Amino acid sequence: MPVRALLFDFNGTLSDDEWVQCDAYRRLFAEQGRPLSTERYYAELAGLPDDEIVARWLGPDHPARAQVLADRIRLVREQTSDGSSVPGHVREAVRWASERARLAVVSGASRLEVEPVLHAAELDVFDAVVTMEDVRRGKPDPEGYTRALGLLGAAPSEAVAIEDTEAGVASARAAGIRTVGLVGTMSPERLAAADELADRLDAELLERLLTGPRGRGRRDAVQT
Repeated sequence: MPVRALLFDFNGTLSDDEWVQCDAYRRLFAEQGRPLSTERYYAELAGLPDDEIVARWLGPDHPARAQVLADRIRLVREQTSDGSSVPGHVREAVRWASERARLAVVSGASRLEVEPVLHAAELDVFDAVVTMEDVRRGKPDPEGYTRALGLLGAAPSEAVAIEDTEAGVASARAAGIRTVGLVGTMSPERLAAADELADRLDAELLERLLTGPRGRGRRDAVQT
């Protein structure tokens, strides 16, 4: 079927901020007496929902869990809320695609973090934004993607997801969505479960996805 909906991960995909996330967690976990290395963050935690990251590293019943989550949002927003973490070529690509397909963000981050960045980057073009507050089970569970498809009124066969982590690829694939693994946060080997790999999220990639053999859809063909 034609591709009529594009679904994007946020951290590390739309927003070049995975290193910001890592730095924030390293600082906050060190303050709790449980230091985290950069290597272990990317090997074990990157791509998971924020509440899951904190629960895994500090423990699900840690007394500072809620405060760490709140402080992480504050630290990340201090560096990204001006929209500067969204590269120009990504902005151009998303705006181009918004005139040709239904778009959604599917993120394990908080809405308080995601929406200010999109607004500051002048990307108020998404038809749906699904964040950690909207699901009970985060990535790699497919719930976020399934919810986004429902909001877009799209079938899995009409959609393509773009993800930069193993957990994200697993989530989208489990929802039955063709998935592009964006190399950078993780190596090609760790994204091998994706249907294809890409080195860059740009207009050329999105144009190929929408107008290639499985593309040629129209934005208004997806019913809400």
